[in-house]
Amino acid sequence: MVKKFGGFVAVDHVSLKIPKGEIFGFLGPNGAGKSTTIRMLCGLLRPTSGRGSVNGFDVASQPEEIRRSIGYMSQKFSLYDDLTVEENIDFFTGIYGVPQALRAERKNYVLEMANLAERRRAMTRTLSGGWKQRLALGCAILHDPPVLFLDEPTSGVDPIARGAFWHLIHDLAETGHTIFVSTHYMDEAEYCHRLALMYKGKVIALGTPAELKRGLTAHTLLNLEATEPLETMRALEGLEGVRDVAVFGGGLHVTVDDVEAGSQRIRTALEAKRINVRRLEEIEPSMEDVFVAMIEAEEKKAA
Repeated sequence: MVKKFGGFVAVDHVSLKIPKGEIFGFLGPNGAGKSTTIRMLCGLLRPTSGRGSVNGFDVASQPEEIRRSIGYMSQKFSLYDDLTVEENIDFFTGIYGVPQALRAERKNYVLEMANLAERRRAMTRTLSGGWKQRLALGCAILHDPPVLFLDEPTSGVDPIARGAFWHLIHDLAETGHTIFVSTHYMDEAEYCHRLALMYKGKVIALGTPAELKRGLTAHTLLNLEATEPLETMRALEGLEGVRDVAVFGGGLHVTVDDVEAGSQRIRTALEAKRINVRRLEEIEPSMEDVFVAMIEAEEKKAA
């Protein structure tokens, strides 16, 4: 699919196939085109060109059918703060057209699933971000949709709440729901069965987290902790065998052609600058390392 806004190409020939029951991650920085792609798949935006289907419905010609058969949750939770938890659920059962005979059952399911039973009479505005997130997810699945779109649902939520939220996502996938989730948190990629890395409107990599990490095995990643991080980066610039140096946490991630030769050159270069090496060891690349490497490769192509 392609989506243009005037002369700007927001989504550039994105092609994806996602099977039932998969948690599919859509990663990329802000402005990469993730939300635009999701809105096309939800029948909210018409593609400029190309085609797509969700639950067997065409995104261009059957948007109403798609919207009735999916669940959608964004980072801006569609909740009413002046209603209680229970009243929000009741409201959305009506919005989604849940049959009257099933409403009590679906409400109880959502309250138990989200662990909100004891908070059912609490005003929504009094809930923390994590509890609002659970309620928003519950409201999105009241009509038991086979496909659930989550557009950066963990933005602004603390790490503990994010972890609990992902447990709920996996529980839903195990019951056969297909989850399409976008995020700019690289650590969340590890929770997905497969994922796409998106940059400037294009999918630049597609596969399981393990497959994408294996794509970096042509080089070795080292974790380097030294007394002077900025001076260390300058000392390693242009050093033979060193492909890349990036700040990571309190240390540096250094990509080298060969672990033994690269480690020796690094130590020698830093000793010459009187920089003390606290730690230098080979590590497995994180998804952040993968994404940074992919983006740098794309920028080099463009240059």
